[in-house]
Amino acid sequence: MAARAERARARTGVVRGGAGPGPSAEQGFTLLEMIIVVAIIGILAAIAMPKLKDMPMRANEVVLKNNLRTMRDVIDQYYGDKGHYPTSLETLVKEGYLRAVPIDPITKRNDTWVLVREEADPDHPPDDNADPGADNTPGIVDVHSGSPRTSFAGTPYAEW
Repeated sequence: MAARAERARARTGVVRGGAGPGPSAEQGFTLLEMIIVVAIIGILAAIAMPKLKDMPMRANEVVLKNNLRTMRDVIDQYYGDKGHYPTSLETLVKEGYLRAVPIDPITKRNDTWVLVREEADPDHPPDDNADPGADNTPGIVDVHSGSPRTSFAGTPYAEW
């Protein structure tokens, strides 16, 4: 049995006690091995960098989509509650539907939103004899970004 174990050790080159072929624990890595590892890390970093540089803009696109979805939902909720569309985004804030008008992450401002107003119904024109203090401004039915730039998908932000 011992002879068989000795032949296996001789075949594989594994010898107990630290003696035998191969580097010992005190030798460490050679300069060539270190250069190869650093080169591999550099190649991997070079592959990843182009994708990482677009990440802030892609994050802004996600925030813009979320802001637009939220404002459109709030406009619909306002219409469901009041029976008419809000005349401004500030109305949504005053009525408690929004805490504040969201910032457009592309333009970095909250006053650049493009408001789509409802069209006047030709069958039911506004009442000229209505209360003169009443606001006859058409309500907001949709909101778009005010940015003239285009997204990574190639569509203008103003069409979202």
